[in-house]
Amino acid sequence: MTAKERIDWLRAELHRHNHNYYVLNAPEISDKEFDDLMRELQDLEQEHPEYRDENSPTMRVGSDLTKEFRQVAHKYPMLSLGNTYSEAEVTDFYERVQKALNEDFEICCELKYDGTSISLTYEDGKLAQAVTRGDGEKGDDVTDNVKTIRSIPLVLHGNYPPSFEIRGEILMPWKSFEALNREREAREEPLFANPRNAASGTLKSQNSAVVASRKLDAYLYYLLGEELPGDGHYENLQMAAGWGFKISEHMKKAHSLQEIFDYINYWDTERKNLPVATDGIVLKVNSLRQQRNLGYTAKSPRWAIAYKFQAERALTRLNKVTYQVGRTGAITPVANLDPVQLSGTVVRRASLHNADIIEGLDLHIGDMVYVEKGGEIIPKITGVDTEARGILLGEKVKFITRCPECGTPLVRFEGEAAHYCPNETACPPQIKGKIEHFISRRAMNIDGLGPETVDLFYRLGLIKNAADLYQLKTEDIKGLERMGQKSAENIIKGIKESRHVPYERVLFALGIRFVGETVAKKLAKSFNSIEDLEQASVETLVGVDEIGEKIAQSIVSYFANPLNRELVGRLKEAGIQFCRSEENLSEYTDKLAGLSIVISGVFAHHSRDEYKELIEKNGGKNVGSISSKTSFILAGENMGPAKLEKAKKLGIRILTEDDFLAMLS
Repeated sequence: MTAKERIDWLRAELHRHNHNYYVLNAPEISDKEFDDLMRELQDLEQEHPEYRDENSPTMRVGSDLTKEFRQVAHKYPMLSLGNTYSEAEVTDFYERVQKALNEDFEICCELKYDGTSISLTYEDGKLAQAVTRGDGEKGDDVTDNVKTIRSIPLVLHGNYPPSFEIRGEILMPWKSFEALNREREAREEPLFANPRNAASGTLKSQNSAVVASRKLDAYLYYLLGEELPGDGHYENLQMAAGWGFKISEHMKKAHSLQEIFDYINYWDTERKNLPVATDGIVLKVNSLRQQRNLGYTAKSPRWAIAYKFQAERALTRLNKVTYQVGRTGAITPVANLDPVQLSGTVVRRASLHNADIIEGLDLHIGDMVYVEKGGEIIPKITGVDTEARGILLGEKVKFITRCPECGTPLVRFEGEAAHYCPNETACPPQIKGKIEHFISRRAMNIDGLGPETVDLFYRLGLIKNAADLYQLKTEDIKGLERMGQKSAENIIKGIKESRHVPYERVLFALGIRFVGETVAKKLAKSFNSIEDLEQASVETLVGVDEIGEKIAQSIVSYFANPLNRELVGRLKEAGIQFCRSEENLSEYTDKLAGLSIVISGVFAHHSRDEYKELIEKNGGKNVGSISSKTSFILAGENMGPAKLEKAKKLGIRILTEDDFLAMLS
């Protein structure tokens, strides 16, 4: 046997034994025999570097060389799921799907693993790339680190597609988490709060040898690609298990609401016996064709939802209440507590939300309070043990009247629960919060900048608003605290590249109150430039689809402030994109101008979301219900009988998707 043949044989054997041990939990050889084979392969690869293979089993050991991560765009966006916390909301989801599809469907029930999301790309049966979720549009390339996770196959077997993506969750098992924290405690290092944080922090380590030592695990739960085995999500994952992937054995298909509730109720208790953390159940429409037809909202798929388990509750002492100022000036009261263990984390602080909540709880300093985690993420106080009050009870908690940062008297707008500091242009947390929002990934996405760096630049007087960023030079910031030449150059490069961020994201980045990502897109489509938007009246703005009076008034108020107009002017001078590009404008026509269109049924050529976008790009308006003002209905297969009857009664035209596409072409 030649050296090449022996290397190939060893690699195939080690991949097989690795899968048996870490995925099937059915080892055929001892640890020593496995280590002997691995050592022989390492020696042979060292002697014959010409046979190097990026997916060799020896790559699982990791390297102690530090490496910066590069960002990679996702081929398919990684959206988050909508959350629900009650059976009534699950019922609403099920009935929405039922009404939209108007045909039989299956729901795949899965455990919601509490780790960090990962996207794995395989080419010709080999792991080509591993990318974190990031902001959903792009993430960090962590391929070298992922190769050290032994439950993720480097080389597949069986009849797999030539190219595909598989997504899942990287986890730190409870056993590994507890061992890691014991080691950190012995070294007097800060402990990880929970397995999710530990897994996320480990995966982003720039030393893959560290990742290898922490024994991460992974469960894969979604397959994407052009040549998938079939239409069934559940069935595709069962096929993927045969290629070498670790797929949860606890997935189940449900054909009714009762079957879904049976699954939820079983795992609400049984999950506590699992070796990894879970925080809920994921429900997905099983058919990929039906998923495409249901489509997406701006943030999440309509064909899936996450049911979060009810929060655990703990009792602890309230020591004091402090107040935080957000970027919009909203004042959030925070309860400072005796440390208490809750849902796998140590809780020391909890939100009190607003003055009405504090008054309703009748809180006193020293009270024993009940703490829950809303969706097992954000701790909040839900009650007071009044029977535990004694003679040493402290003073009643009263909401502050002045900003804790700048001393400005607080205001409370009619119909709102929160108090606000109105000093938006001179209150430090608001200024820094606005800059942090401006540089965030979904806004201007300026690499190298974060809250700590913004705070440092602000304290040193280098920046007082977002426009000041574009005046910075490498010489201004190199040599500052934790700031070397390379870091300084990366920040200046990120600022320079942000000049190419498209108009709609710039509008979002400005931080106008009530203008989120979706509203910013609507505004960018309706007002070709920032000058058009600045001059728009409340009446004009309300005429834009989904823009109500509250949003319109906020936009007008923003541009009425001379300091905001000055900021926009300086950003224009810096070269920021404040108008729609020619390429963007060329996609739009007025073929459907003035028409109100209802979409109903299941489509063959495009998803509902794609048709909605086509309608908007051609000047039409999407409406949800049929009325005498409806221009026509774009109807697919299985149009709802109630809609069909109403359309006939009102004499409204019904177009097939072929008719509609012909109209546009």
